[in-house]
Amino acid sequence: MGRPIKNFTTESDANARMPASAFDLDLVRKYSLVAGPRYTSYPPATKFSEDLAASRAGDAIAGDNAPGPDNASHPPQPLSLYFHLPFCESRCWYCGCTTVITRNQAAADAYLDDIAREMELVASKLDRRRQVVQLHLGGGTPTFLTPAQLRRLNSLVRACFACAPDAEVSVEIDPRKFTREHVRALRELGATRASLGVQDTDLRVQLAVHRYQPHDLNRQAVAWLREEGFTSINFDLIHGLPLQTAASFAHTLDDVLELDPDRLSVFSYAHVPWIKPAQRIFEDRGQLPAAAEKLEMSALAHRRLTAAGFVDIGLDHFAKPADELATALREGALQRNFQGYSTRAGTSLYAFGMSSISQTVTTYWQNTKDMAAYHALLAEGRLPVARALRLTKEDCQRRAIIMRIMCNRRIDFAAMSAELGVDFKQTYAAELASMSNLAADGIVRLTSTGLEVTPVGVPLLRLVAMCFDATLTPPPAGATGSRAPMQHARVI
Repeated sequence: MGRPIKNFTTESDANARMPASAFDLDLVRKYSLVAGPRYTSYPPATKFSEDLAASRAGDAIAGDNAPGPDNASHPPQPLSLYFHLPFCESRCWYCGCTTVITRNQAAADAYLDDIAREMELVASKLDRRRQVVQLHLGGGTPTFLTPAQLRRLNSLVRACFACAPDAEVSVEIDPRKFTREHVRALRELGATRASLGVQDTDLRVQLAVHRYQPHDLNRQAVAWLREEGFTSINFDLIHGLPLQTAASFAHTLDDVLELDPDRLSVFSYAHVPWIKPAQRIFEDRGQLPAAAEKLEMSALAHRRLTAAGFVDIGLDHFAKPADELATALREGALQRNFQGYSTRAGTSLYAFGMSSISQTVTTYWQNTKDMAAYHALLAEGRLPVARALRLTKEDCQRRAIIMRIMCNRRIDFAAMSAELGVDFKQTYAAELASMSNLAADGIVRLTSTGLEVTPVGVPLLRLVAMCFDATLTPPPAGATGSRAPMQHARVI
């Protein structure tokens, strides 16, 4: 077994106020066939359209510069920036991300040239007083970039945007492509949070998914990060991979807990070979675990991590009680966007690089996933937008409801009525009525004044949110099953 997690039992006051969760395997199994969005947005990205031209995305950026409350001394809302760095030296066969497989380091230089063009186009439409309070590097493999290339990216960002001194800067790291000099370059960028791609520590599983990663590399990466001043470390794990068993996954959990992470993301493998053809090899080899064993791994992770003192944030995410995510959950301040759960409210998300998705109050837009098209559009001085969605008033109202469920696990009818300017119970009477089966199964608790997701309902949060999703037909509440809680977070 791994060594105990530090200092959790000393935080009794925080734990006493923490929203509870529980994993009822029979209940989750009952709903294990209902497919649903992960609600990193509403409407979900599957509803984006190709008929919104890049010029209209440009209008949306310009329109995002709403003045502050007194129209003088208060600048518009702050910014959250995301950079998609798609390069990987080899393909992990389970991966659902948009990637470019290459060993040519010069490819990153050309890509940074395009990133610079895109930032200049966006920044030219934004109020320069708006500060960046959050910045995330994702991939692909951000640490495919050399330390010098990371330093160049830092210079490009600061040439276009004003970064707040306390900005939260985070980065995804592949321990196989990582040096101490990477850590130092990332610290110059302001990074203090790192998310390490681990997935599984079992050698047989690693070879089956084409990702050989000795656990010593994970230990070394964690040591370097802490020695250089990183204050928050997350591990990404996946259950449901080829050759995994509940017993082998238990060993993986022990391995990572020994390194005392601050957060863990324990995703369910999403098998989508019609989108990611590399995954077909798993079918050919017959190595995927049965659905029942995959569910057991999910239950195991919940039991093991909550017993170790971690808080179930929701949708496969766990954090120490003193972590900002856990604090935000406890205080009702948790947020959700395309990067998952967040603590920074009131920001506009501007995303750069191929396939990345931006979000303002009224508009979503996604860049092209094709590298050649991405380069060509920027060379023409155009935003590289491929799909977008402009939200209606009803979209915005339903987004507010769904995000309240996903983040707060409850809705106060009077407060939501005041926020939306409608009689909530009357306007959404049909949606509330559709939750009768969920209430009967103990997933939600409905009263005259509100609704609340119960502890056993937390692993099924999406089922509750889906009752208010007007893009789904038919409503999900009468169905039995939920691939809803069992989809991978990174199929983008």
